[in-house]
Amino acid sequence: MATSTIIAGPEAGAADLPTPPEGSVMVTVKIARFNPEDDKGAHWDSFSVPALPSDRLLNLLLYIKGYLDGSLTFRRSCAHGVCGSDAMRINGVNRLACKLLMKDMLPKDGKPLTITVEALKGLPVQKDLVVDMEPFFDAFRAIKPYLMTSGNEPTRERIQSAADRARFDDTTKCILCACCTSSCPVYWNEGSYFGPAAFVNAHRFIFDSRDEGAADRLDILNDVDGVWRCRTTFNCTDACPRGIQVTKAIAEVKRALLFAR
Repeated sequence: MATSTIIAGPEAGAADLPTPPEGSVMVTVKIARFNPEDDKGAHWDSFSVPALPSDRLLNLLLYIKGYLDGSLTFRRSCAHGVCGSDAMRINGVNRLACKLLMKDMLPKDGKPLTITVEALKGLPVQKDLVVDMEPFFDAFRAIKPYLMTSGNEPTRERIQSAADRARFDDTTKCILCACCTSSCPVYWNEGSYFGPAAFVNAHRFIFDSRDEGAADRLDILNDVDGVWRCRTTFNCTDACPRGIQVTKAIAEVKRALLFAR
């Protein structure tokens, strides 16, 4: 990428910028930029931003967009780690910008801090930090992520014991942020690979005692683009903002393919 452009923050004395809050520290946020509508190509821009320990990285991005560069493009919605829309690479690791607290990033010795922010890897970049999520959702839809049953519909809810529910509880936490899938080296190099998030959501239904579609999903995951391409690097587990044991879930799907559920 091209050399960074430095865009000054409040310390430059700009009249139209708010006064930095008391106790804030100036940090540099270095962002990978790309706009298909100009001829600059992929490049880096750096912004000087005030940060409080109570801030989240998302607050810094909103400050940049609101006061320094309104063209900065990124996704965000709930800002509480539930929607998963603000997934991005932060200092080389996939994270949700709304869950990364500045108190965990600000150096204790007062040294200058630079935070690098990039779009997720392995998915086409549409603009700045926004990627095309359709390949990711295509893989998600391919594993039939819904309850499959036969016979008459029950008149009330489908009863399930607490023990049966606990069997797949971990994989119900997925918010489809793509942090796990876009952290996978196999996914970076194999465009047709289903990826960890698809396996997690398949696990959620394969081990659901109410579901009758396990054989269909296992047949899909036994394909050349399925679970056998997993190299157990644990990148997916490390990247998951919900703490899902992704690699464990993939291993359980592999076992289900080898033995009876």
